[in-house]
Amino acid sequence: MSDYFGKETPKLGFGLMRLPKKGLRTDIEQGKKMVDLFMEAGFTYFDTAFVYGTSEADIKKALVDRYPRDSYTIATKLNAFLMCHDEKSAKDQFYKSLERTGAGYFDYYLLHALMDLNYKKYDKYHIWDFVKEQKTKGLIKNFGFSFHAGPELLDKLLTEHPEVDFIQLQLNYADWNNPTVNSRLNYEVARKHGKSIVVMEPVKGGKLADPPKEVKKLFSAYAPDMSPASWAIRFVASLDGIITVLSGMSNIEQMEDNLSYMKNFQPLNEEEQKIIREAQKILRRSAEIPCTACHYCTDGCPKKIPIPDIFAAANLQLGNGQTAQAKERYLAIAEGHRASDCIGCKQCENACPQHLKITEFLKQCAKMLEK
Repeated sequence: MSDYFGKETPKLGFGLMRLPKKGLRTDIEQGKKMVDLFMEAGFTYFDTAFVYGTSEADIKKALVDRYPRDSYTIATKLNAFLMCHDEKSAKDQFYKSLERTGAGYFDYYLLHALMDLNYKKYDKYHIWDFVKEQKTKGLIKNFGFSFHAGPELLDKLLTEHPEVDFIQLQLNYADWNNPTVNSRLNYEVARKHGKSIVVMEPVKGGKLADPPKEVKKLFSAYAPDMSPASWAIRFVASLDGIITVLSGMSNIEQMEDNLSYMKNFQPLNEEEQKIIREAQKILRRSAEIPCTACHYCTDGCPKKIPIPDIFAAANLQLGNGQTAQAKERYLAIAEGHRASDCIGCKQCENACPQHLKITEFLKQCAKMLEK
């Protein structure tokens, strides 16, 4: 793929990992309204994945069955280490995704969440060649991969697979110089290889929509009407070579907020870039647990511990000093599955895209919240 997309005005992508819920099920009617608002504003990029629960089937009801196929672009992903056990079951994800979505073909197709512990699975199961074959058949228009590791592995993969059309990276201002996430360095490697980028986690799983009080005060002093989320999304949308910035919107209010500043997108100016740098300094001092609530850690937990929910409760105290609220939230979610139930198997750490020391954080949460 050329760098054509990078020369366009950056656009907003609808991340379908966190669709609105009605009880335990997706609220399809609210989802339809969100799709309509998104499309009416001129945005077309929808992102899902085989492992995102009912997301692929949900977007069939909310989008595919209701709009002409050439009016939107849809992206989904094949995961060679979750929900499969051999080459056939891995490749079957592609055909099941076609069936679930009813899309007929995928505008963007990704190998999902490549990192040091799993990238060899995609070679072992011959997934690279499989995806290229689907592209020659016209069932995939552009293919790439999403990535959760360091610049050395990224450089290796892009050197070995120069045929990829694009790459999906975790980029946000909080992780820009984080030595664990390596946002800036990974961005630079992708651009060195001439790859356009889809941005994931621009709001860090919602954490940058509700940052520490010091950061909120900093943003509000400059632009009181702009949400913290808008600063995060505009930061990455201002970078060169961006195809789209995914936002995992969970309700109409989030959709309306994102549309309010992305419909007529303006890159960050010099003063705003300076404010972002101050926010980065504040966040480096923050004691919050940097979990994005992706829930990859929970599927294989032998004790069924709701890890992201526990971390969210702890962060009420760590980020905003809300000790009573933190304990109240913890008691509501952790009955029967406490932080102290962790047996230290580290399955969660092997699955974590953020490479967090989850078992240590759970010990910290137990001390804080189980007194």
